Amino acid sequence: MNAKLKDKIWTGVLYVVSGFVVILLVSLISYILIQGGNCLNPTFLFGNPKVGEAGGGIGPQLFNSFYMLVVSLLISIPFGVGAGIYLAEYAKEGFLLNSIRLCIETMASLPSIVVGLFGLLVFVNMTHWGFTLLSGALAITVLNLPSLTRVSENAIRAAAKPVKEASLGLGATQWQTIKRVILPSAIPQILTGIILAAGRIFGEAAALLYTAGMSAPILHFNNFSLIEKSSPFSLMRPAETLSVYIWKLNSEGMVPDAAAIANKASAVLIIMVLIFNLSARILGKKIYESYTGKK
Repeated sequence: MNAKLKDKIWTGVLYVVSGFVVILLVSLISYILIQGGNCLNPTFLFGNPKVGEAGGGIGPQLFNSFYMLVVSLLISIPFGVGAGIYLAEYAKEGFLLNSIRLCIETMASLPSIVVGLFGLLVFVNMTHWGFTLLSGALAITVLNLPSLTRVSENAIRAAAKPVKEASLGLGATQWQTIKRVILPSAIPQILTGIILAAGRIFGEAAALLYTAGMSAPILHFNNFSLIEKSSPFSLMRPAETLSVYIWKLNSEGMVPDAAAIANKASAVLIIMVLIFNLSARILGKKIYESYTGKK
């Protein structure tokens, strides 16, 4: 068998595998959206659940998911990107760097249920906060930090190779080089890590069961406070997210049409993830173009 024939065979195999993955993804998303039916009905999206009654909505859970996303990313991004900058630009090979990498790899391999139990012991019980949105956000941060750190480190290393020496040679300091040259070039890859982290926040249930709780009180937006439990913006109140609510509907069947509500909520969750991913990629491209001057 000659080299050209081998190349054609393996190219065909790769096309088949890629096509299978695309078909599987499209089939899965289509099935969820079809089962969800009229999931974008405003009454369903912004209505409140009805305990023991059919026809409830997902308003509080939908808001909690978005709020959990914002709070978690506000915690995860500075630590994740900061750790990536340190590992790529400042850390020196040795015992400390090897220890940090070992910790990151260990954290990345932790099951979400273990992180949830850790969050229950530390963020819920030891702090005496109870089940709160902040406890859930901190637990999700523990899950997301390893992947976000590794993506940021790799992106910064890749971006620094062609431009770092040129910037330093022109008289820029190391921090000026990182801030004005390396980070703008690495934004698309870093944004990919943030997207992956956001997807995990939307879809995570196990860790949030033990930290954020399984209750979603009716929200009254006339009260703005970060600490009062009666405020929808409070970090110290229970916050059942959409993924946790889907799990609860399928496991407990609290309402007569639990399966229908769970299907619709799953479709909303998929649509949210798709919209966020597309928006983040478009935004990342615009930011990259604004820094580099490319169009």
